[in-house]
Amino acid sequence: QVQLVESGGGLVQAGGSLRLSCAASGRTFSNYVMGWFRQAPEKEREFVAAIRWSGGSTYYADSVKGRFTISRDNAKNTVYLQMNSLKPEDTGAYYCAADNTFVVRTAPRQYDYWGQGTQVTVSS
Repeated sequence: QVQLVESGGGLVQAGGSLRLSCAASGRTFSNYVMGWFRQAPEKEREFVAAIRWSGGSTYYADSVKGRFTISRDNAKNTVYLQMNSLKPEDTGAYYCAADNTFVVRTAPRQYDYWGQGTQVTVSS
């Protein structure tokens, strides 16, 4: 059974940093793309960043480029999202997701597995 468990969310002031973690288990993810998405109240879930587990290629939404960094630790089967220079508009529930493909996709419906989410709140 695939499990994705996020952690690391919290309340931070604008300009601050947080690091989110996504612990993956239940299968080998070497052929997967791992993504981070976020959803603000009354808004649709949106793509934030993704990484190919094999090779480590990374992709970012324009809104977070230069501020967020996605990475993975193969030994721990964990994906991270380092978020710096946080803004109030980064507030939302952040979700880790896994897509069984080599092609990086940004639509939430294309991802096969999801975590339960972790809340990030950035105060102004």
